Amino acid sequence: MASAPTKPLALTLGEPAGIGPDITIAAWLRRRELKLPAFYLLGDEASLARRAKALGADVRIAAVSPAEAAAAFTEALPVVATGERASAEPGTPDASSAPAALASIRQAVADVRAGRAGAVVTNPIAKSVLYRAGFRHPGHTEFLAELAAENGHVPQPVMMLWSPRLAVVPVTIHVALRDALTELTSELIVSTVRIVASELKSRFGIERPRIAISGLNPHAGEDGSLGHEEQTVIAPALKVLRNDGIEARGPLPADTMFHDAARNTYDCAVCMYHDQALIPIKTVAFDDAVNVTLGLPFIRTSPDHGTAFDIAGTGKANPASLIAALQLAGRMAAAKP
Repeated sequence: MASAPTKPLALTLGEPAGIGPDITIAAWLRRRELKLPAFYLLGDEASLARRAKALGADVRIAAVSPAEAAAAFTEALPVVATGERASAEPGTPDASSAPAALASIRQAVADVRAGRAGAVVTNPIAKSVLYRAGFRHPGHTEFLAELAAENGHVPQPVMMLWSPRLAVVPVTIHVALRDALTELTSELIVSTVRIVASELKSRFGIERPRIAISGLNPHAGEDGSLGHEEQTVIAPALKVLRNDGIEARGPLPADTMFHDAARNTYDCAVCMYHDQALIPIKTVAFDDAVNVTLGLPFIRTSPDHGTAFDIAGTGKANPASLIAALQLAGRMAAAKP
């Protein structure tokens, strides 16, 4: 991949009472050391200034337009106003949290789709806070898909968790395990893996992606003695994918897919449900894993952690995952065909 995007990255505010502002400031302060791509925060200057003061951070903040962000970035943390102000104190979300967080996401998507930004990078949101304000999506991923809709068509979003050591994709995402079993179909597996294979080529520069497909049941069903989904759902999907020319291997027992030697045999592991994919990567790469949404008409990355209300405003938040998300978004934007 190329080294730098041509446009600044649009970074969302996330939950205003969480650690999003903390890690944004911490990342900007390391911009020269890490050669970070230019980014701007979508929020309001006053609330970020309050958080910087609480952290004792020496940071200049500049209110800018997206077009001015890249030039301002070297000397100041650029902030683009969304029209929503957040009054929430660290660790204590209030009624201002949801409108400010949602306006930031909407504006980030509008900016990247209009060509003002190279990619969307999202800070963590508090879904419980948004639900109380009427938010009806299971998470960021599904909301972004709706914002990406064209002519009434909502694209299929695919959630990838990526790190230099492991990349994983769950076929079913933010649903209860009981519902995941109902949602899992051969067609969903096929459409998910097709998106993964396509974007590993176009945005990650992997000419022939190797994709490992997990089973659903213990020991991948043990030849039908521990479940039949491997034979009736997953195997038919694999046949279609191989006919497409995609190098897809499986169904594999999930409990032996993630040790060091196994990880060296594939570029991405596609798993059947949320925890089957996320437990391994959060064990292997908790601090530097990045959430990447595939299948959208724009690039989106995010840190792979939550709002951490308990440490917001204390200076204890680790910016490593946000830094990795910014770096990956910059590389993907530079490599975009």
